Amino acid sequence: MASATETGNITGTQDKDYNLLWYVESCLENALRLDTFIKDAEQAKDAQLVELFTKAQADSRKGAEMGKALLRSRLNSG
Repeated sequence: MASATETGNITGTQDKDYNLLWYVESCLENALRLDTFIKDAEQAKDAQLVELFTKAQADSRKGAEMGKALLRSRLNSG
């Protein structure tokens, strides 16, 4: 997480930009991690966990896509 006092002077990346990049990366990482959770739940034959983790993975993918679209539009306009 960015320091409360870092505003881009040290890293060259403003907090709002860093936060967007972090968000996209975290969503993608979460989607990957949830794939393991889904497989574990399937192996345990726990349909409730499979459903929960599958929905959470879809939400993570959606968040990543939304973040990537915003990042793409900002890169194209700058």
